[in-house]
Amino acid sequence: MNIISLTLTDEQIEQLKASLSQFNDVFPPQYANFRVSEPNLNITIYNSKKVVFQGSRALQLAEYYKPKLVLPQAGSDETGNGSYFGPICVCAAYIDEAVYEKIKDLKLDDSKLITDDYINEIGQYLRDNVPHSLMMLDNRTYNKIQKTTNQNKMKAMLHNQAFVNLSKQVSLPKLTVIDQFTPEKTYYGYLDKSKEIYSKLVFETKAESKYLAVAVGSIIARFAFNTALRQMAEHYDILIPSGAQKAADTAAKAFVDRYGEAELENVVKLHFANTKRVLT
Repeated sequence: MNIISLTLTDEQIEQLKASLSQFNDVFPPQYANFRVSEPNLNITIYNSKKVVFQGSRALQLAEYYKPKLVLPQAGSDETGNGSYFGPICVCAAYIDEAVYEKIKDLKLDDSKLITDDYINEIGQYLRDNVPHSLMMLDNRTYNKIQKTTNQNKMKAMLHNQAFVNLSKQVSLPKLTVIDQFTPEKTYYGYLDKSKEIYSKLVFETKAESKYLAVAVGSIIARFAFNTALRQMAEHYDILIPSGAQKAADTAAKAFVDRYGEAELENVVKLHFANTKRVLT
């Protein structure tokens, strides 16, 4: 993939802009404040401090700003929480020098920045070669728990169990990162009744673009989610999309027509607004 997305500091952004002063900046897209567009050199700086590098010359420049790879490291990420159909999948992954040698030639990045086709291509290889713990919360269980538990608490419990499981496979390093979806204090508050709590975590937002282990965790989680949707579609013999947009409504209406409203709890997250649209 000819694109890299990094989150930079204010100082790094000013340094980057200075290095591009020889080029004319062009009108940036929405939510961005700077853009350069030259042959093989497309760089966009967003208000969130995310910087997207595209093109061979841009990728060479991005290498300078990439965080230095520190090994060993571990990290976790999740997917499926925003999709009407399918489970929530959380994966914690561990990478040391030996594991890195097995995966270094793959194009690894946050799963949101690479195609599902590529995720499906490399997902099983990563599962076979990277120590990890994958947690999946199916729809039926999700709907039962959701009556008394918010989604962030569910995710906290899944991330925690993934790290607990992984810590029994390998000795987790000091650099063990969770892609932060809730404040640290709130995260541990959600776990107050858990039997085991892995508490030596580094909390970082957008960690999937900073740490290889988090990126690998995100890819394995997405691979598991994609596989679950495909198996669900094969089982019910019906097209099942990811996401929560119009296509999800259309698929859910077709599902209810064929299998009935009661069966819906086994394939969707019932509290989503989609359900009201589907059943009215």
